[in-house]
Formats: sequence, structure tokens, C-alpha cells
Amino acid sequence: QVQLVESGGGLVQPGGSLRLSCVLSGFTFSSYHMSWYRQAPGKERELVAAITSAHSTNYADSVKGRFTIYRENAKNTVYLQMNRLKPEDTAVYYCYALSTPSGRYDYWGRGTQVTVSS
Repeated sequence: QVQLVESGGGLVQPGGSLRLSCVLSGFTFSSYHMSWYRQAPGKERELVAAITSAHSTNYADSVKGRFTIYRENAKNTVYLQMNRLKPEDTAVYYCYALSTPSGRYDYWGRGTQVTVSS
């Protein structure tokens, strides 16, 4: 059974940091492209950061220089290190997995809430 379980969300003050984790089970993690998306109230879900099976990364312009995505294949885990958080980063953050090379299979986690507020 495929599972993606996010953790690490919470309440943080502006300027603070959080690290999100997404642990995967039920498939060969190393062959999947992994991404973090977020969805704020009243807004569409948007891509935050992505990392390929070859560890290439890309980021939304709004988080470049503040967020870092990385993966540890031995732990079946992808992380999102978030620094210098802003109130506009408040959202539910979702982990997403896409199989390679076909893209035939994809999976979503249930999300973890991040709230940036003083």
C-alpha cells in the first residue's frame, strides 16, 4: 500500500524556520520525482519546490533563497527546509510523488498545516 505521510508543520513567527518531512512507503522512492505543493485558503494549489530522481531541483520564485528541498533515498524521505518564513507562506503543504520515466503513477500526501503569524 502506497503511503505519503507529511510532518513538521506548525505555528511559527515571521522570520522563523520549519522543516517539513514526507516519508514514503509502498514504492521505490529513488525512482520518483518528488515535490512540495501548498494551498492557502481561497487560493489554488501551487508548486513550491521539486526534486527529481537525479536530485535536480527547482523552486517557485516566491521561495527561492529561503526554502530548500532535498531527499534522502536511504530513508525514503523528502524534506522542505523553510527559512525566513513570511505570513504569506501560511498554507497547507502537500507532498507529491510522480513515477519516472513514464509519469504513469502519482500520489499525494494528506498535507500538513504551516501557519506564520506573530
